[in-house]
Amino acid sequence: MAWVVAVVLLAEAFVIAGLNWFLGVVVDRQKMSLAGLDPDVMSTSSKIGGLVFGLYFALCALVALLVAIRNRAPAGFGRILLVSAAVVHGLLGAFAWGLVGWTAFLFMVVVLALVVLLLMTYDHDGGRAQGASGGGAGGQGGDPRAQDEPVDAPGRAAESHSRTGGPQDGDEEPQDSVPAQVTQPAPTTP
Repeated sequence: MAWVVAVVLLAEAFVIAGLNWFLGVVVDRQKMSLAGLDPDVMSTSSKIGGLVFGLYFALCALVALLVAIRNRAPAGFGRILLVSAAVVHGLLGAFAWGLVGWTAFLFMVVVLALVVLLLMTYDHDGGRAQGASGGGAGGQGGDPRAQDEPVDAPGRAAESHSRTGGPQDGDEEPQDSVPAQVTQPAPTTP
């Protein structure tokens, strides 16, 4: 599914850049002016705007491609970029309805739905969001990333895995900074 989003966004990048470049060439050749603006400035700004939006959608396509390759949810800047692409498509869809027609609106809504679906399909821990994974001992069933936990030897206290010794997420009370030392009782018979 992320592959589809990457291809659609990349195609859209080329179409947007090409369309704005074409409009810049038309303005330049016809020497058009809007409200007294210089035709050269209008032509140049149209070309630059097309390149900027083309690169923006190409970057969004790259993030979607990385999501597809890594099979992990986008994080940080990539997630922000895809959310902004969804907002841009929503706004473009609203403008397209009034300026171009319902077909352009439909295309923008479909791309918006694909981007939102991409953002919602992957969970925050990585991989595709799945139903409740089966339980079981570490390494058996459940999440394939689960690892076996070490089994403590009898008579030894479990050591804290914290580097700081402070409370961890889910702890209800503070932990001691030094793990408890338990000694084996000495045998009483010689």
